[in-house]
Amino acid sequence: MTSATPDWDARTYHRVSAPHQEWADALLDRLDLRGDETVLDAGCGSGRVTLKLLERLPRGRVIAVDGAPSMVAAARELLGERATVLQSDLVQLTLGAPVDAAFSSAVFHWIADHDALFARLHAALLPGGRLVAQCGGAGNIAAFRRGSDRVAARAPYAAHFDGWDGPWHYASAEQTAERLRRAGFEHVRTWLQPWDVTPPEPEQFLRTVCLHPHVERLPAELRDRFVADVLAAAGGPLVLDYVRLNIDARRP
Repeated sequence: MTSATPDWDARTYHRVSAPHQEWADALLDRLDLRGDETVLDAGCGSGRVTLKLLERLPRGRVIAVDGAPSMVAAARELLGERATVLQSDLVQLTLGAPVDAAFSSAVFHWIADHDALFARLHAALLPGGRLVAQCGGAGNIAAFRRGSDRVAARAPYAAHFDGWDGPWHYASAEQTAERLRRAGFEHVRTWLQPWDVTPPEPEQFLRTVCLHPHVERLPAELRDRFVADVLAAAGGPLVLDYVRLNIDARRP
């Protein structure tokens, strides 16, 4: 199917996403699986985290979903027959059968409509099924974004960002809890967690992850220069002030 999700550099993302692996490890511990469940990986990316999920499901199965074509291709290549990999925007997700649990790591802040998102995830779960997730929350990379905004406001970049606020949705714990309950979830627990990150490949990490939407708006001849200017403005060593929004909820 055709996706409205912007595509990504899946191979570079797979290589530089070490912080995402640390976030996923903590999340998987919270999921507390028996090992025989069917679990939805909502926003599987290149499949690197999905492998960790599969290790905890020796008798179960994974349905891995992502909206970006290159991510889906990379996940299918990596996972082979071990998981069913589907291309779909999460706000349009429809599964053939409901699952025991839904898992999502570092994805929901890329989705504008959290009410629609949580409604689709609620529909994807069996009664009693759990949603365990984390994503960027209120205050996520705030200091870094202020610096990148100052660079984006300068010539020759400013014309490409005029009136643009970006695709991010960094919700608060309170807003998220209300939306989850509105979607029909119970036993809702949400909280913010500061988590500073020093990426091992700063320039590639910024280009592929934090500044991906910026780079996509710029002409090819300005992209490398913009990333270098943002990195220089941030100073070194680069420390990103991540804030994770944690979500635990259950379908009645």
